[in-house]
Amino acid sequence: MSVLEVTRTDGVATLVMSRPACKNAFNSDMCTAMLDALSDIRRDADIRAVVLTGAGDDFCAGGDVDVMSRNDRDASQMCTRMSELNQLPAAFAGLERPLIAAVDGVAYGAGFSLALMADFIVASDRARFCMVFSRIGAVPDLGATWTLPRVVGVQKAKELIYSAREVSAAEALKLGIALEVLPVDSYRARALELAQNMANLSGTTFAMTRRLLDHSLSNGLHSQLGEEANAQAIAVTSSYLKDATGRFMRKQPLLYRWPLRNG
Repeated sequence: MSVLEVTRTDGVATLVMSRPACKNAFNSDMCTAMLDALSDIRRDADIRAVVLTGAGDDFCAGGDVDVMSRNDRDASQMCTRMSELNQLPAAFAGLERPLIAAVDGVAYGAGFSLALMADFIVASDRARFCMVFSRIGAVPDLGATWTLPRVVGVQKAKELIYSAREVSAAEALKLGIALEVLPVDSYRARALELAQNMANLSGTTFAMTRRLLDHSLSNGLHSQLGEEANAQAIAVTSSYLKDATGRFMRKQPLLYRWPLRNG
């Protein structure tokens, strides 16, 4: 049985981590499967958005502790291994498609890190997040020390990492970790709805905007303005913008509109 199930529907690829017996614990096979799937998606122009989720009642319990407990590699070997694992957050960052994480149950350790790679997290009301690394003497990985401070701020990121405490779905919503929290019977459908609607965005504009946001906390103002100007020069000459402005002038529906929630 594959550790990652991939389906494609209406321009959206859904990646389902599939090791439910161990709460979808992350391992080498899953990393390889994700890298292969993301490579396929990048080559498929028909896939315009991605949903990442877990099989069963959990998103991902983190790294496979059974494997880690039997690890006899030295620091040099682990550096090589981490270089291999780091291809995954780099691949997610370079995906250039909207990525929605649909989170139920536990998103611990590497699972939390993976969820943070998404543009948005839609969580069930029983979802639980935890930077569990400190409990076992490890450091956050898969990009968490980069993504988490950008979401919650540096001080709160320190607190969540050093305390290794669990964050409920309600607190995740309050902290801005989760975009929305919904009942368990509707969270995944909402994630898919967001992905299907975001698939109608200009792919070129989305990729440039995400890149601008990634650079915004390290660029100076003048550097950021320069990048904006270059990106806008490309955007305003695109066929997508010409079509969208034409639709607006003719009072026709636009291709893209954010899907509002009912209730």
